[in-house]
Amino acid sequence: MYKILIADDHPLFREAIHNVVSDGFPGSSILETADLDSALALTLENDDLDLILLDLNMPGMHGLNGLMQLRNEAPTIPVVIVSAEQDKQVVLQAITYGAVGFITKSSPRAQMTEAIQQILNGNVYLPPDIIRSQGNTSRRSHPENPSISAELLQALTRKQLLVLERMTKGESNKQIAYSLDIAETTVKAHVSAILRKLNVHNRVQAILSAGDIDFAAYLRR
Repeated sequence: MYKILIADDHPLFREAIHNVVSDGFPGSSILETADLDSALALTLENDDLDLILLDLNMPGMHGLNGLMQLRNEAPTIPVVIVSAEQDKQVVLQAITYGAVGFITKSSPRAQMTEAIQQILNGNVYLPPDIIRSQGNTSRRSHPENPSISAELLQALTRKQLLVLERMTKGESNKQIAYSLDIAETTVKAHVSAILRKLNVHNRVQAILSAGDIDFAAYLRR
């Protein structure tokens, strides 16, 4: 049982996400609001919230400023952006500014449920379709996110390449462990080694840098 706040100004979508939560996580306590000010008030009144599902474009948000304000007021409560936004850089900026996940409103119901479960399990969720898309364009526009050099990729072991490939698909450590038939602790060790070898600070940077890699070519070596 969880306590979850849904903050969205669209009544129909608020009802839809309410149904996703109540069906996927039976017995959960669900709070609802339609603007940032009331979301902040409810958050301060309910410090036992397990999760906040936050619309990016509701009144008071002003884009990602609302997310930063909410994170400043309640830094211990995980916040997930739920938005119709499809731009890769907005998704990654949201994670940089403290969101623990980004769920697109076009996601199928089952995918939304799985995303929320991943986040409640302590993982970061990124929409795999967006992470895989627009890679070259994003890098030309944002030189701070360079692609990984061939030399750095060659420093990765075959198993580390397989783990990195799964990371770019938005899989959690648990999913990667299941897919590759290895222990989750082993996956965590591989992820740490990947970040170190690629000279990146976190999982998001690794995923962004690796978005366009032809893993098949490197795995054939």
